[in-house]
Amino acid sequence: MPRSVNAVAAKARKKKILNKTKGQFGARKNVWTVAKNSYEKGQQYAYRDRRVNKRNFRSLWIMRINAAVRLYDMTYSEFMGKIHGKNIEISRKVLADLAMNNPEAFKAIVDAIK
Repeated sequence: MPRSVNAVAAKARKKKILNKTKGQFGARKNVWTVAKNSYEKGQQYAYRDRRVNKRNFRSLWIMRINAAVRLYDMTYSEFMGKIHGKNIEISRKVLADLAMNNPEAFKAIVDAIK
């Protein structure tokens, strides 16, 4: 009995990966084993960095809020302690955006907690 191989599906699988590695440097774009490894590693980095991205943005928001509250003679930790004490539910993302783009509204929040 002859050996049965599904060349059509195998070629389609390889083609799918090779299309996704288009534009990469050297053998990463056209040598199957190198391209497959490169693609899989890229997917691992993408998965990891979707979480790292969230950390980086939270850190950025904290820096922006800290810089803004220092203008009103407070530190970030004092500000966040007082804002939680007054039960004002505003995310750091929104606070950072207000501090950057709408200083009057941010000042109103600072005045509300003092």
